[in-house]
Amino acid sequence: MGASAAAGMQMTVARPCFSASQGMLASRAAISRLDRTFSTSSRFSSGSKICCSRPLNSKRSGVVVRAMSGESGSQGLPIDLRGKRAFIAGVADDNGYGWAIAKALAAAGAEILVGTWVPALNIFETSLRRGKFDESRKLPDGSLMDIAKVYPLDAVYDSPEDVPEDVKSNKRYAGSSNWTVKSFDKYNSLLIGQEVAESVKNDFGSIDILVHSLANGPEVTKPLLETSRRGYLAAISASSYSYVSLLQHFLPIMNPGGASISLTYIAAERAIPGYGGGMSSAKAALESDTRVLAFEAGRKGKIRVNTISAGPLGSRAAKAIGFIEKMIEYSYVNAPLQKELLADEVGNTAAFLVSPLASAITGSIVYVDNGLNTMGLAVDSPTITS
Repeated sequence: MGASAAAGMQMTVARPCFSASQGMLASRAAISRLDRTFSTSSRFSSGSKICCSRPLNSKRSGVVVRAMSGESGSQGLPIDLRGKRAFIAGVADDNGYGWAIAKALAAAGAEILVGTWVPALNIFETSLRRGKFDESRKLPDGSLMDIAKVYPLDAVYDSPEDVPEDVKSNKRYAGSSNWTVKSFDKYNSLLIGQEVAESVKNDFGSIDILVHSLANGPEVTKPLLETSRRGYLAAISASSYSYVSLLQHFLPIMNPGGASISLTYIAAERAIPGYGGGMSSAKAALESDTRVLAFEAGRKGKIRVNTISAGPLGSRAAKAIGFIEKMIEYSYVNAPLQKELLADEVGNTAAFLVSPLASAITGSIVYVDNGLNTMGLAVDSPTITS
């Protein structure tokens, strides 16, 4: 999706930001003052202290799902997706949440198919062929993640008839075909073109896992009060209805017992200044749809539906919008767990949610944000640190 950064970082702010290192020093000073306040109060035990143990930019090794293939004598409770096939919509580079989810599912043994926004398709496929992603394709067993097929996809459009002429003639779409979602007319079951869902069916027969990692708000930098109807509806279409459409058209080729997940953000339920253009509304709709789709897809196809509310990530797409360092810094300083949020941690959560280990979990919002969603007060606020 155009400017699909919202899937990876989900936030902007309206004021200029200073460097993460400068902000971290100031924030640490504030936290230190708060620590002293807490430690001298009889109402707080020593276990209530907040400490900033490591800098934001220090290197950390993420926990990665262990690959299942070729292992014997494994210990513990493994996530085993061998024999499963996943379609991940919204992978256009190697450093966003979509890529991390694909990698985690591959490490657990799943076959990976991806849908890539049409204007980014050529660069993505070229980078894959030339080995530019080989380092980030490495799985825990040393092998490289294999992507069985990359499909062009623009989930804003259900069928070719929905595509405006200016998009059809856009040079960024030249050379690509069959990239809308729909495969059959739902009213009379007539094939209207071999689009993405039908292409996957013809190529592979069925899938077990559907992942929605798409979002776009063309007016995301505008306050809601300044957002146009067109911009608002565009955000809803690209960021929430696209999931309804994907599940609607992939459900007939999903094996019973399968699972689907999407990515949401805390702005669905909390006011986040700067996250505008209707994107907060789109995420709220996505979370509501998750509950309804869990019921409908569960009854109709025995498919589980969940969404992951992920914290901010400094992905390439997120940096294009700006201010992501500020958001990462805020999360680091104020979350219960003071550590950098890794894309792999979201990927691992996704692997669990689509695995048999989560067979009774559906209609849920799972927070992967170091606990930031639980906080009702910013601990670095000047009000309580002065």
